Amino acid sequence: MNIAVIGAGYVGLVSGTCYAESGNEVVCVDIDIKRIAALNEGKIPIYEPGLEELVRRNMKEGRIRFSTDPAEAVAQSMVSFIAVGTPPSHNGAANLSGVFQAAEQIAKTANGYHIIAVKSTVPVGTNDKLREIVARAGRSDIDVCSVPEFLKEGSAIEDFMRPDRVIIGSLSDRATAILREIHAPFVRTDNPILVMDPKSAEMSKYAANSMLAVRISFINQIANLCEAVGADINAVRRGIGSDRRIGSQFLFPGVGYGGSCFPKDVQALIYTAGEYNLDFSLLKAAEGVNLGQKRLLPRRVKEHFGEDLTGRVFALWGLAFKPRTDDMREAPSLVVIDELLAAGAKVQVHDPEALETARALLGSRVTYHKTNYDALKGADALIICTEWNEFRHPNFQRIKAELKRPVIFDGRNLYDPDLMKALSFKYYSIGRPAV
Repeated sequence: MNIAVIGAGYVGLVSGTCYAESGNEVVCVDIDIKRIAALNEGKIPIYEPGLEELVRRNMKEGRIRFSTDPAEAVAQSMVSFIAVGTPPSHNGAANLSGVFQAAEQIAKTANGYHIIAVKSTVPVGTNDKLREIVARAGRSDIDVCSVPEFLKEGSAIEDFMRPDRVIIGSLSDRATAILREIHAPFVRTDNPILVMDPKSAEMSKYAANSMLAVRISFINQIANLCEAVGADINAVRRGIGSDRRIGSQFLFPGVGYGGSCFPKDVQALIYTAGEYNLDFSLLKAAEGVNLGQKRLLPRRVKEHFGEDLTGRVFALWGLAFKPRTDDMREAPSLVVIDELLAAGAKVQVHDPEALETARALLGSRVTYHKTNYDALKGADALIICTEWNEFRHPNFQRIKAELKRPVIFDGRNLYDPDLMKALSFKYYSIGRPAV
């Protein structure tokens, strides 16, 4: 089937590539001329494991191409997936201008029957507004549907090709049948395609991300309480995670969540609730807990070294908000760095993939190092913000030799406190007694 994907950012590029991989002919469109030019040269603008290989293979076999011309892409397609960004406005509401513009463009240029399928994360009721746009254009032959994405950065290809479920929000039997056919190759293991009304599909996306955000904030508060009472969060996590009603996913304590989804989706759902005079106090609390958790490591550093960090140097491992991505949007590392610099410290950073992203955000405020060990040289302590596999089993003797003092602030609980004690490190982690 011929498919247009409007927006060649993270969601659009991954989605378009996976649709092409299953045999469809896909055109990914974006207004960013430089991005499209790079993609046409086989250069991938984001880091996502496995994506570059899939893009190049499908380009070679003629199933995917990249364009700045939405009219041409839509005209030759039966389905247009809208995957443009919906960044938060100053009040937390999602900015839908890109979604509306895409729908207007599709309504003007679609040839015959067409499906607008919204992958962008949009507030409940957005499909209704898009149907109004289509109706004003006099296009009774265009159906508007919701097909929310549930991709985790770092494992997006696997998530798309083998989803837990596919959700289709549709009021049209014809559109539902076509969207089922497009997504059937991804659910061969009998994971469900769930068909529902568009409002329920839109809400499902926000509810899923908000539930996960609440779980993370909950386990972080339990971790903080464990420290206060002398319990071990790892033991507690296993104790509650083994309960089948709860499960163990997203119950790992740390320095808070970040990224492009959880923070903005929580804010957007709080805003939507407010529009209906509902006080979503649970989500407000989760958001507050998360902001506080990002400041936990700087507070620990100051408790150890004192409030004034002038003359102190810290090595920081991990800049991306999670491993296997170069995305630093809302990353805890940014809060940690800001607070250390404000207290007079110098910061030496390393990340396996996010160094260039960090340069664009931080400029000359920190120094950048190609290896994790280079970042240690002359530092007073090591701070860990992201749980990259490369950091899990380091050469501790080398760490000790490079640091001025054998001190580690571990925001991801990567190391065994007993091992740290045996190696004579001063070790601070999350939800466990300090060594």
